[in-house]
Order: sequence, then C-alpha cells, then structure tokens
Amino acid sequence: MLDKPVFIAGPCVIESFELIDTVAAELKRISEATGAEIIFKSSFDKANRTSLHSFRGPGLERGLQMLADVKSRYGLRLTTDVHESYQAEACGQVCDVLQIPAFLCRQTDLLVACAKSASTVNIKKAQFLSGEDMRYPVEKAREAGAKEVWLTERGNSFGYNTLVVDFRNIPLMQQWADRVVMDCTHAVQRPGAAGGKTGGDRQYVPAMAKAAKVFGAQGYFFETHPTPDEALSDGPNMIHLSDVEKLVRELMAED
Repeated sequence: MLDKPVFIAGPCVIESFELIDTVAAELKRISEATGAEIIFKSSFDKANRTSLHSFRGPGLERGLQMLADVKSRYGLRLTTDVHESYQAEACGQVCDVLQIPAFLCRQTDLLVACAKSASTVNIKKAQFLSGEDMRYPVEKAREAGAKEVWLTERGNSFGYNTLVVDFRNIPLMQQWADRVVMDCTHAVQRPGAAGGKTGGDRQYVPAMAKAAKVFGAQGYFFETHPTPDEALSDGPNMIHLSDVEKLVRELMAED
C-alpha cells in the first residue's frame, strides 16, 4: 500500500496563463501547508467537447509553453491530456505524467506513444468499460515501456446523461495498476445534459472522494477553478479553488 495519496488538480482547460498561474500558486501553497503531493493538471486542448463551438484551449505548442512556465515558477509536477499519438513526445518533454482520456483508453497507438514518452502514464477508465477490462490498457502501456501505470476511476454511463460509480473498481484495478486514482469531479458529470454542454453536480464531489477513500483510493483528481460558474469547460462539476485545502486535509487525515 502506498504511504500517501497523490492529488491531481487544476482547471479543466488552459483558458489563459493568468488562470493557471493563479490556480498553481494556490495549489503550491496548499501543498506546502499540508504536506500533500499535488500534481498540476490542465489541458492544452479539449478535443472531445460536445459542441463544435465550445472552447478547446490554446493548442499544443502554446499550451505546453504555459505549462512549462508554471512548472518553472512553482516546481509542481505536471500532467495533461494527450489525445493523439503525435502529441506524446512533446508532452513528455514538459509533463511528468501523461494522461489518457477515458474515451481513448483502448487506443493502442496512443498508449504506446505515451508509454515511450513518459515514465508514468495515467489511464482513465472509459465510461463503457469495467474495472476488469482495464488490465489490457495497463498491459499495453507496460509492454511499451512505461515504468509506472496508474488507473483512474471516473464512473460508468448509466442511461442517458448520467454516470454512476462502482467503487469496487478501486480495489479491483489495484491488481494491475501501480496507483488507482479517483476522479471526483468527472464522476459527478452529467454528459451532454446542459444544452450542448456537459452538466454536473459539484456538491457531491466531497462525498465521492470520501467514499473512494474508504475503498482504498491511492489518489484523488479534482478539477478546480476560482470561479467555476464562469469556466469555459466543465464548470458545473469543478470545485471552487477556495474549497480545495479543506478537502485535501480531510482526505489526508488518519481515521
């Protein structure tokens, strides 16, 4: 069993350097105040937005430069989503962990490219797969050279516009992964349920995290924003930046 959980946190997408700088500065402060390991996360591109007209981000080159600047300023480890194989090498030069989006977790070329480009690959479990199914993406990444492979639980599709979490997947996936993370904010999404956008219920995020702790989660993923109701992506399920420290402390507390 790993000694301490890891926290992955940041705004869903890079809206501006000012935004990610503000969030990273606060996460650095929280890390120093609590002793928590926090990995900064934000996406340079959201390639799976519901609408063609939704904001996607600054793109690969500009986005990675902004992430590199955050790393230089605050010394936080970084992760970001990789959507296409050609992006993996450049992302691996900046980020410590490469994240495979849930919808893409079976894409062999993407898994192999990320495994060859970073020592740690975090694979999000697809909304349409079981925990047992995730052994195969792990095997692909390991055989391609990844030193560490993490799996992230984020719920399963349950009818239309709704997700449900089977927390048994956490101990189940620990059979294959070096670390199993609970994605507490994407698990409360309501996909496509907000008129061409994804909705969500952020009030349930703390309960999701605490339930995952009971099931032995080794990490927690929170997307966060200073003003989530004004965010350009995933606002309804992101938590307020001002609420992060309290939740981190609760999850790190010994029962």
